[in-house]
Amino acid sequence: MKKVGSASDPLWYKDAIIYELHVRAFQDSNGDGIGDFPGLISRLDYLQDLGVTCLWLLPFFPSPLRDDGYDIANYVDVNPSYGTLDDFKHFLAEAHRRNMQVIIELVINHTSDQHPWFQAARHAPPGSPEREMYVWSPTNQRYKDVPIIFKDTETSNWTWDDTAQAFYWHRFFSHQPDLNFDNPAVLEEVLKAMRFWLDLGVDGMRMDAIPYLYERDGTRCESLPETHAAIKKIRAAIDEGYTNRFILAEANQWPTDVRPYFGDGDECHMAFHFPLMPRIYMALRQEDRLPITDIIAQTPALPDNCQWGLFLRNHDELTLEMVTDDERDYMYLAYSADPRMRINVGIRRRLAPLVDNNRRRIELLNSLLLSFPGTPILYYGDEIGMGDNIYLGDRNGVRTPMQWNPDRNAGFSTAVPARLYFPVVMDPIYGYQTINVEAQLSDQSSLLHWTRNMIALRKLFQVFGRGTLEFLSPENRKVLAYIRCYDGGPNSSSETVLCLANLSRFAQPVQLNLAHLAGRVPVEMLGYVPFPRITDQPYTLSLSPYSFLWLEILDGSEAPAPNTADGEAAIIEPELRITQPNQT
Repeated sequence: MKKVGSASDPLWYKDAIIYELHVRAFQDSNGDGIGDFPGLISRLDYLQDLGVTCLWLLPFFPSPLRDDGYDIANYVDVNPSYGTLDDFKHFLAEAHRRNMQVIIELVINHTSDQHPWFQAARHAPPGSPEREMYVWSPTNQRYKDVPIIFKDTETSNWTWDDTAQAFYWHRFFSHQPDLNFDNPAVLEEVLKAMRFWLDLGVDGMRMDAIPYLYERDGTRCESLPETHAAIKKIRAAIDEGYTNRFILAEANQWPTDVRPYFGDGDECHMAFHFPLMPRIYMALRQEDRLPITDIIAQTPALPDNCQWGLFLRNHDELTLEMVTDDERDYMYLAYSADPRMRINVGIRRRLAPLVDNNRRRIELLNSLLLSFPGTPILYYGDEIGMGDNIYLGDRNGVRTPMQWNPDRNAGFSTAVPARLYFPVVMDPIYGYQTINVEAQLSDQSSLLHWTRNMIALRKLFQVFGRGTLEFLSPENRKVLAYIRCYDGGPNSSSETVLCLANLSRFAQPVQLNLAHLAGRVPVEMLGYVPFPRITDQPYTLSLSPYSFLWLEILDGSEAPAPNTADGEAAIIEPELRITQPNQT
């Protein structure tokens, strides 16, 4: 029986707060050291209280787990370590009951070499339907212009298979052979798997590594016209059979190169804005807004039903593919002093360690994430400032168990610590005894409470997910200033928000030309505090180190009344009771 999606608004993903997590990292319910769906269900109330509206689950399918589950051995089942298909259905129902949508992975570029399709292909004769599910060649000299993605582990995009007596093609690891999309049967299998999960009620799919679906001689085998034709077929199948579902594209490319993946609003609904992320860190380190304003200026407009996906960190390295060589060298120097912090072409660190656990900088970066045009994606644990473990291999240092409390195994599991899929973080600064949910829930000034409040504030205003963006150009380049506007149409009011961010470690003054808003009153949105009325003169503000302001711009009649009749802030002296010491 086909279930309907949980969202009622076709554009629900524009207003979403997406939370990325791995089932095995979140909560273990049976004491085997591995997180599972029953455990995740037990933590859904926490995510609901945080303000999350959409859960993005990393791969949970049967897999040898040589690439954290992206090496899939069965597209239509659940890895037994994480539970059963019924457990997933129960999780999905419980998430929907809490008004949270669910996105899962659609990894269609490659499979595991343990997938039955590949095992059949190895033993089948050349030209047979089984062999044609993958890309084979008698030589490894084809597609020589195609770059290698994992340069520190792979020496070629071809690997010899003794059983097949041929080379097979793989853009990722050698244990992940690429599917052959020139074979129509491959797309049919992909659609079959996609429909399986959508029929259960899943709300969206993240399409992993979609630029690499087809191969052609004389090209880099990326973003070929055939790839876009295949994505259009996938989208058409979704639109034909389902309502209010969406596709999130992973294409680590420049904004102008990603733009075709939206098509005319008939390919992907959303795509990650990869180049923006490293430039946010660059702007912070350089104390200069130029890296951010420059990449946004290169970002093309999207169809009305499309959206950028924004993130500060995720389960992979902080990728530096979309920067210049000089910028990459600068980022390595600034954010990864220890070579063990680097992998591939990137930096494998979580948010808090990247900024030296500086609370002001963490808050500043999150203010940008939540106020830039696009849908924010939070990585599990970053809401409490979790650390990483650079001594774990691959990108596993940022995939350690969620830290719930200071008890054994951080409250993640009752297993013997040695049985955990990865050890919990135990260093003095980021260790679970110091950084955990339980402690921060009881501390009203914690990062967790701050994050929850900021998410709640963002959800009150559609301007953040759907509004326009205009950068202001004050002389002080250490201050990033931008205006978000949204005309809600006849059924809702328009919204205008002025955002400022001080990228410097020192206090900064700024003068803004807001003459076009003269007569209106900025109201600070966290405390609902009115600021002086805007005139046709430069508007002067000062910002403390690494601070930010969100100011809702209201007509004078809408603004809250100032504290005193003449508009000056009233200073209310508290009543002091002085107790004399006892005379002896």
